[in-house]
Amino acid sequence: MAGHSTALLTAYRDELSAGHAALKSRDFAEAFRRYERAHILGQRRTGLHVRAHVAMLRVAWRKGDMKELIGQVTRIAAAALFSRVWVPEGNTGGANVSALKPMPIPEDLRRFLDAREKTNR
Repeated sequence: MAGHSTALLTAYRDELSAGHAALKSRDFAEAFRRYERAHILGQRRTGLHVRAHVAMLRVAWRKGDMKELIGQVTRIAAAALFSRVWVPEGNTGGANVSALKPMPIPEDLRRFLDAREKTNR
């Protein structure tokens, strides 16, 4: 996992785990919010990026949300193909936002991404 700090990977896994717990409790809004945060952290690494979208797909499936389901299928394919080339930094990854739109990064996540940038220099 060269190029990614241990702190970033831990934060990513923590967000996924919190999302999984919320999904298990049928708190779909919290699960999706946590998966969006994992998406922001992992979008520069193909495997992490795809995994965040698969998690969002699970929420869409459980909710029966066809728009989100279709959106996540297309985003999974795009994540697999383009994560290493270009990603819209900060994008939350849901079908409710343009897949091409950069978005502000939450302050509590920025420190992990800033540390990643220092590691990559």
